[in-house]
Amino acid sequence: MNIKQLAFKTIALLSIALIIFTPVLAANKPTLNKVEPPFWWTGFKNPSLQLMIYGERISETKPEINYEGVELVSSTTVENPNYLFLDLRLSPSVKPGKFEIVFKQAGKKIIASSYELKSREKGSSQRIGFNNSDVMYLIMPDRFANGDPSNDSKDDMPEKGNRADPNGRHGGDLKGIMDHLDYIQENGYTALWVNPVLENNMPQVSYHGYSTTDFYKVDSRFGSNADYQLLSAEAKKRGIKMVMDMIFNHCGLSHWWMKDLPMKDWINGYPNYHITNHKKATVQDPYGSESDSKEFTDGWFVPSMPDLNQCNPYMANYLIQNSIWWIEYVGLDGIRMDTYPYPDKQMMANWTRQVLDEYPNFNIVGEEWHINPANVAFWQKGKVNSNGYTSYLPSLMDFPIQNALVKSMTDGWGFNHLYETLAQDYLYPKPDNLVIFGENHDTERYFTAIGENIPKLKAAMTFLMTTRGIPQVYYGGEILMTGLKSDGDGKMRKDFPGGWADDQVNGFKGTGLTADQSEFQQFLKKLVNWRKGKSVIHSGRLKHYFPMDNLYVYFRYNEKETIMVILNTNTENKTLNTGRFAESLHGFTSAKEVMTGNMVNDLNNIVVPANTSMILELK
Repeated sequence: MNIKQLAFKTIALLSIALIIFTPVLAANKPTLNKVEPPFWWTGFKNPSLQLMIYGERISETKPEINYEGVELVSSTTVENPNYLFLDLRLSPSVKPGKFEIVFKQAGKKIIASSYELKSREKGSSQRIGFNNSDVMYLIMPDRFANGDPSNDSKDDMPEKGNRADPNGRHGGDLKGIMDHLDYIQENGYTALWVNPVLENNMPQVSYHGYSTTDFYKVDSRFGSNADYQLLSAEAKKRGIKMVMDMIFNHCGLSHWWMKDLPMKDWINGYPNYHITNHKKATVQDPYGSESDSKEFTDGWFVPSMPDLNQCNPYMANYLIQNSIWWIEYVGLDGIRMDTYPYPDKQMMANWTRQVLDEYPNFNIVGEEWHINPANVAFWQKGKVNSNGYTSYLPSLMDFPIQNALVKSMTDGWGFNHLYETLAQDYLYPKPDNLVIFGENHDTERYFTAIGENIPKLKAAMTFLMTTRGIPQVYYGGEILMTGLKSDGDGKMRKDFPGGWADDQVNGFKGTGLTADQSEFQQFLKKLVNWRKGKSVIHSGRLKHYFPMDNLYVYFRYNEKETIMVILNTNTENKTLNTGRFAESLHGFTSAKEVMTGNMVNDLNNIVVPANTSMILELK
C-alpha cells in the first residue's frame, strides 16, 4: 500500500462521525439479511465452521439445523442484537447438499435460510502453489484492459468511470484480463497476481482495490464472482496459476458493517481512532514497548480504512474462513497478503498455519516493505526468532533486493549493492522462495528509476530471471512503461496501451510501439520463456563473485547443468579474465550465449560487449 498518496486523497472521504454503533430500528419480528460465508465445502481437515448471521434483531431467535453430519455446537449473541455467530461441526462423513437453518421464536419458525455444503474439487488439497519455477505477472485490473465497457459505471455505486481522471475508475476489468491471457502465456508468465478485485464501493479513489467493502463479492465494475472463477479456469488451461491479493489489516469505510458493527472492538480504536505510527520494527524490537507496538498494529492506515481487530476471535475466524473460501471457490494457487506486519502477528501465524494445513503445497507471499533483510526474514516460516515468535508465512516480497537493484544501476557502488544484499541470505530460512522484482504497483516504474537506460534495464531483468527466487514483472514493464512516484499513484499507474478500444498504440499486438519498446518486449519475452524450461535456474545452487570493474559474475548449477551469468553496465567492451572463477568453470571448455545464440569458444578470456549482459550455457 502507498501511504502518503492514499492519505491525502482520503481525508475528504466519509467522516468517521458516520460510523455509529446503532442497531437497526426495531420491527415486528426479526429479519435475516446476510449469512457469511454464503456456502462451504465438505472434506476440510478442520471440521469447524463459524457462520456470521446478520439481520434485524436476529439474536432474539433460536437457530436449529437438522442435517446428518452437521452439528450446531453453539449460537452466540454479541453486543449488537442484529448479529448471531453460529459454530458448526462438520462430520468427516457429511455429504454435500443443501439444508435449512431455521430460526425460531417462542418455538415457532419465523425465518429459514437455505445453506449449501459443496463437494470439493478432486485434488483440491494437493494443488501446487506458485514457486521458483514460475515468473509472476502483476496486473492492476482497472489499468490493464477494458473488456466490458458496460460495467464501467454502476447505478448503485457513487464513483463512476472517468478515464480522464488519473485517480478515477478507468474501466479495466476481469474480462479485459481474460481477453489477453494468450498474450500473458506467450510472454512466458506462469503465475498471475491481480491487485484486489473485491468490492470497493467508496465515494472516490477506489480503483486500486485496497478499501474492501464486501469480503465475499467481486466489485461489479470488474465483473462478477463467476467471472473471477472463469478467469482462473481459463488461466489454468494455459498453465497460469492464480494469486489473489488480500488485505486483513483494514477494510473500506463504506463497508456494509460499518453502519452497524457487531461489537465495538470489531474495529481498532473505535470510535476515536488514531493513525498508525508505521513503525514496523516495534513488533520485532526485543527492547520495544507495548505501547509503541499497539500504536503500530491498532492504528488506522488512513482515515478511509478502518483498522480490523484481529484479536477479536470472531473477526479472526471471519478473515481466516474468507481466505479459505476464496482459495476453494476460485481455485487459487497463491495469496499475496498486503501490509503483512500491521495486523496482529499471532493471528497471522494462526492464519497461515490453518491455510497450509488445508493446502500443504500452497504458497503465500507477504508484503513487508523494508530494505533490511533481517526485518523481512523475521516473518518467514522456519525462522528462529529471539522473542520466540513462530511464523508460518512461506514467502515474502524481497524489498531488499528491489532496493539494491535500483541502487546498483544508479550510484557509484554499482553491483556491490546486489552482492552485499544476497550475501545476507543466511538470515532467511528459504531465500529461494522470496518474490523478487524491480517494480510493483506501489513503486515508481523501474525504467524511470534508473534514468530510462535500456542496457541497464536489460541487465536488471537478466538478474531477476537468473538469480534465486520467484521473479515478478509488473504489467507494462515489458514495453518500457514509465511513471514517477512524485506524480502521484494515479499518474504512475498508467493504462496499458491497447487495453481500450480507442487506443492508438497497442502493446498487446505490438502496433504503434517505438523501436525500443518493440525490441525490449521481444528481449524479455525470449528471456522469460527460456527461464521457463530451466530447472537449474528454478532450483539450482547459486555461487557469485564479488563485482569488479562494473562486472558481476555468478553461476547457477546442479548435477546436470551450469549457467554462467555476466552482468555488464560498462559503456565499452570488456575482456573478462576468468582465472578467479576457476572453481566454477572447471571442466568446461565452451559456452552458448542464450540471447544471441553465439558460441564462446575461449572461456579463459571472455569478450563482453559494451552495455551487454550475457547468459552462458556452459559446455
